Amino acid sequence: MIEAPKFMDDFQKKFSELLENSPAKDLERNAKAMFASMLAKMDLVTREEFDVQREVLARAREQIAQLEVRVAQMEKDRAGNQ
Repeated sequence: MIEAPKFMDDFQKKFSELLENSPAKDLERNAKAMFASMLAKMDLVTREEFDVQREVLARAREQIAQLEVRVAQMEKDRAGNQ
């Protein structure tokens, strides 16, 4: 009679070898490479780059708001002096 653990180990080893040498593994590798190539062509940015640009934009908006207040005050002062 065959021992269960040895039989299972042999089966698992043979099945793994079969999968590694099968066309399915090549298809998976090719699909991953094709997907990576498509993503590279899309000119996407990383999450880190996106977050940095979001912070830059937030600071720019804040500065614009401050400048708008200053310009409005200057226009008010100028109108009062005339």
